[in-house]
Amino acid sequence: MSKLSPAREIAFRVLGKVAKGGYATDLLRREKADARDIGLAESIVLGCLRYQAQLDFLVGVFSGKSGKLDEEVRLALRMGVFQLRYLDRVPAHAVVTDSVELVKLARKRSAAGFVNAVLRKVHREPVAWPDLATELSMPGWLLARWESHYGHPAAVEMARAALVEPEAAVNPTTGRQQDPGAQMVVPLLDIEPGMLVLDVCAAPGNKTAQIAAAGARVVACDRYPKRLQMVDTPLRVIVDGVVGLPFGPVFDRILLDAPCSGTGTLARNPEIKWRLREADLADFHALQLRMLEQARACLKPGGRLVYATCSLEREENEDVADGQLIRGPGDSFFAAVLSA
Repeated sequence: MSKLSPAREIAFRVLGKVAKGGYATDLLRREKADARDIGLAESIVLGCLRYQAQLDFLVGVFSGKSGKLDEEVRLALRMGVFQLRYLDRVPAHAVVTDSVELVKLARKRSAAGFVNAVLRKVHREPVAWPDLATELSMPGWLLARWESHYGHPAAVEMARAALVEPEAAVNPTTGRQQDPGAQMVVPLLDIEPGMLVLDVCAAPGNKTAQIAAAGARVVACDRYPKRLQMVDTPLRVIVDGVVGLPFGPVFDRILLDAPCSGTGTLARNPEIKWRLREADLADFHALQLRMLEQARACLKPGGRLVYATCSLEREENEDVADGQLIRGPGDSFFAAVLSA
């Protein structure tokens, strides 16, 4: 058997776990390998997820089949087509050989010849996409929502932005990697040194670090103990902000960076667009209203609360609180400033 590229083996393993509900960035972070292999694996994984609709259409074009494929075979073909059409400086023979080895490794040896034949037909010539949703690699229902809410040109621009690999951004104040749009949320709290601040959904701690850097005493909460360990502050409380917060109205400032659909971060978290369902938005809306009610009860008179999401959906934003979208390069956030 040919020696399998560590990068492609990692990418195949991670994509398999994503298909079962995992999150690509978290899974890649746990992998231990050479930095170059991790870098290529990340490009393959996130690229396959960003362009999934295009890749599935192309698999059908090059294979002549539109029927159901075993998951492992489909993943190997997505990876192969992505590398052959979308990446530069990747030897085609290595892509084909490794793709064949991956299906063998997944105990789908009978599909090895099929995978080899399909990938040898892949070319870089333009193809005619069947519809705009496939061209933009977006779920049709989500693209239609964006067109209804923002207009056709803006919806197309937003969908195209979700296909572009965002540049890594570091917050100069904290030294932590943080999306540019996310960095704009904490300043809305208008913190003064010595204030007592509650960060309701603190993990992974980027905004908590911003709050602390502003000179505040910050209490960080999260419902997941493992995620709360990522937050660098001595005052950490394991609590579900939906059920209730064990505090009275004692906080000068409160940040509620609420759980949401994440449609403003599709470039960094592309698996979201294939996992989200329109019916989920009503569930997020109800959860966010409940969390906001619990958080406001902890705000002292004259205090300020910032409600934020990384969503573009009205149900999670304007229908919860009156605020505005914050656009960063490659991400979008919503924030509302509320007073006690």
